[in-house]
Amino acid sequence: MKCPFCGFEESKVIDSRPTDEGERIRRRRECLKCAKRFTTYEIIESLPIIVIKKDKSRETFNREKIMNGLLRACEKRPVSIDTLDGVIDEIENHIQNSLDREVSSEKIGELVMEKLKGIDEVAYVRFASVYRQFKDINTFMNELNKLLSNN
Repeated sequence: MKCPFCGFEESKVIDSRPTDEGERIRRRRECLKCAKRFTTYEIIESLPIIVIKKDKSRETFNREKIMNGLLRACEKRPVSIDTLDGVIDEIENHIQNSLDREVSSEKIGELVMEKLKGIDEVAYVRFASVYRQFKDINTFMNELNKLLSNN
């Protein structure tokens, strides 16, 4: 870290603490050459996740879109908003940890269905029926039979 006063590139950290939001760390530093003190802030670098849609267009990852789909699927079901937020957090963390900067909307949909299956089977079937675009009752029944055979 370059000293803003003399430009020397070495300093020592004399105090370190999280900011009020907990998103950054405030560091108080002292230049090893001129002994002047200055403050720096450290934040986690997050690269944007790009979603490749079915039509091959690209857009940035949007938590709200997933939340809207989850809310529709969980309507009148005993699933809390905190649970849904947790699902989205897990999905976003999974994508971030995969180190892929681009992910298909199909992959995100599959992750959502995987999480919903363990939370509420009715919400899972609702989400799957829209996501997989069931054309008729037979496709719907095939999905229900798969769900029943896994139990």
